[in-house]
Amino acid sequence: MRVCGAFVAGCVILVSTGPLLAQPAGMPGFLPFSRTQQQIPDTLNKGEGTRSPHAPRTSFLHLWGIDVLISNDGFGLGTFYRREFTEDISGFITLSISESKDEREIERFDPYTQQSFTPGKLSRFMMAPLTFGVQHRLFREDIVDTFRPYVNVGVGPPLIYAAPFVTITPNSEGPPTIEEVEFFNSLSKGRTQWTFGGFIGAGAFFGSDKSNVFGVNFRYYFTYLLSGGLPSLFNPATGEVTSTKSSFGGFFITLNIGMGY
Repeated sequence: MRVCGAFVAGCVILVSTGPLLAQPAGMPGFLPFSRTQQQIPDTLNKGEGTRSPHAPRTSFLHLWGIDVLISNDGFGLGTFYRREFTEDISGFITLSISESKDEREIERFDPYTQQSFTPGKLSRFMMAPLTFGVQHRLFREDIVDTFRPYVNVGVGPPLIYAAPFVTITPNSEGPPTIEEVEFFNSLSKGRTQWTFGGFIGAGAFFGSDKSNVFGVNFRYYFTYLLSGGLPSLFNPATGEVTSTKSSFGGFFITLNIGMGY
């Protein structure tokens, strides 16, 4: 039995190594053992034909997702699409909508009704900028790939929507009658105005899995009405407009959540 086992093992080894031994050294495609050892590292460094078809991708040309915006004026939501042109340069499109307030508004709390109110507030403002921009990745070769910082800049046409916060009815015998307009009713009574603006920012994406996008972007928006300000505050005693708003920019923290493909 031992002799038969040794014989079978010898046949298997001979069959598996026979074609290699039979190939002449001068035929095309034949590499001596020492030369093969020298070329394997070069091939691996170049990455030519070495990645398994089942291996995860290391970069994605397209990214899309949602933005969550946080500012002193409140919260906002948006969406983005980013196209990678090189390993460091990308272009993007963003569309978002967020609340905006007059910085002179003072919110107060009524202990009797247990509700907050803003005396003299005349209008609700919403800002919806459509932005086209460029993003540049920083320190790609110097830091780990799980932390990918960048700077970005964008320009585009913001839409400003002004809706009435209260209705003022003049009264010849005393102060005007003031009634607050319900939020959804006020939206149907608003007016729009286009302007031009942009932002500059810096941020980073996190994580090793680039197919799932998570990051944060700090932006400062420059948005001004060139045609003049919109009425924002009034005098409750007389009903006269006391303030207008022409700047709708400011500092925003933007959380990016999306996917790559």
